[in-house]
Amino acid sequence: MVLGVLAVAALIGAGAVGGLVATSIDDDDPSVAGNATGVSLALGGARGDLTRIDVAAVADHVAPSVVTISTDVEGPFSEQGHAVGTGVITTADGEVLTNAHVVEGATEIRVRLAGESEPRRATLLAADPGNDLALLSIAGDGYVPATFAQPDTVRIGDEVVAIGFALDLDGDPSVTLGIVSALDRTIDTGNDVYLDGLIQTDAAISSGNSGGPLVNAAGEVVGINTAVARGDLQTAASNIGFAISVREALPIVERLREQADGQVREHGFLGVELSERTDGGQGSVVKIVEPGTPADEAGLRPGDVVVEVDGSPINGTTGLVAAIRDREPGEQIEILVVRDGETVVLTAVLAARTDG
Repeated sequence: MVLGVLAVAALIGAGAVGGLVATSIDDDDPSVAGNATGVSLALGGARGDLTRIDVAAVADHVAPSVVTISTDVEGPFSEQGHAVGTGVITTADGEVLTNAHVVEGATEIRVRLAGESEPRRATLLAADPGNDLALLSIAGDGYVPATFAQPDTVRIGDEVVAIGFALDLDGDPSVTLGIVSALDRTIDTGNDVYLDGLIQTDAAISSGNSGGPLVNAAGEVVGINTAVARGDLQTAASNIGFAISVREALPIVERLREQADGQVREHGFLGVELSERTDGGQGSVVKIVEPGTPADEAGLRPGDVVVEVDGSPINGTTGLVAAIRDREPGEQIEILVVRDGETVVLTAVLAARTDG
């Protein structure tokens, strides 16, 4: 199985056109929690009712907060290229959240609002490629920010709507219906980018949906669409898309705002080389422990199987890498390992590794 990130790109060279690029808030901000309008968008009223989501109402409610993002990029042989993705307005003064891969390598970024025909120039405030999120800014104010769901309200089986500019088709964004298929997924999108805390959905997601919202029945954003699974010769993949959950996204937005103000983000560093389990069990196998690192000082050994960090299960090497990367230098973590059939609890204080 392979994963595709979801921006649409065309590289225009000497008479050649390329195709798809495939690989991969403030507490006081009213856009963070709750439906600011008080509108119930599920048929029958309350979110807990066993009724179908009103897709048209949800789409109308969220539309003013969803934007088209188009970029100019330079290809590997100096071709001029273009890419298209989606974004979500997060503040009334023009802050826009999208995927980092949507604006990667962009020489110019433009944003077009719902109901408008002309794009506006946008500025990249900050990007976190490791978490595939970026913040943009457009001039002006009076924009309609999206409402973000409380993380603990997202449940497996909830109906959700994916909204975005799939395949850069003309007109309004595409709207697709599905459910939350799973929570807390971890994937490797390539280029050492490990995304964790993902929502898996069967709502149809296509190239161009990158950075667009996954929305619940109340019109609240529960995730940012970022990747889709595709089958290969060995595996089949059907109706498997991923969105960065609001639980993961909102703290990253805060760090991006700090980065935009000149603060440098540092990732946590443990100091191990890992390998996957091949016996069908859960966790990640420690292959090498680097001397003098937090892992060494904590007492980790080659052959240990890390199954939990701070009480959260570790699903494979990508899960452990993502869990450590998301934490701050100096943060103390509790690591549960299986060693020679026995469980051992270790404590490590993470060191710093800067982005890039």
